[in-house]
Amino acid sequence: MKIGYARTSSIEQKYSLEDQIERLESQGCEKIFSENVSSVQSRPEFEKCIEFAREGDVVVITKLDRFARSITDLWKHITALEEKGVGLQILDLNLDTSTPNGRLQITLLGGIAQWEREMMLERQKIGIAKAKSDGKYKGRVPTAKRLQKDIQRLHSEGIKPSVIAKQLNIGVASVYRHRNLDVT
Repeated sequence: MKIGYARTSSIEQKYSLEDQIERLESQGCEKIFSENVSSVQSRPEFEKCIEFAREGDVVVITKLDRFARSITDLWKHITALEEKGVGLQILDLNLDTSTPNGRLQITLLGGIAQWEREMMLERQKIGIAKAKSDGKYKGRVPTAKRLQKDIQRLHSEGIKPSVIAKQLNIGVASVYRHRNLDVT
């Protein structure tokens, strides 16, 4: 059985997710797991996909970065699939890990993908540092701090912190942190 996995990092990439699913369907995937999460977060649908796969199955993905972001992560997942007798097919690379050539290619390309990601993060750090030194980067505005008066008002009305947090769309810890502070 062919099992597809599709992922995007953000809601804004809706069409990318739809495109991945269409491509997986066109490859004959009978079951497709998909999700909208960053690769650094937990990926529940990815875990379900790996768990669902049985001996003789092939997990199909469109791009390598949908599967793993580091060479260590890549081999961890490939090993988990191999232990179950499951292959991996990557459409954009025309790669199948069940062959010796596919295993060689995945090793080389996984290393290159990790290098590319690390270079991108390094460029991002440099850009942020430059923006900070130019006074253009201030980080995100702290939401709870802006809502401090509302937090204190609701708290003084006897509303529970969990209700305040839900009402103001902030974390409960932020409510506890700001409920008794002096508002100036």
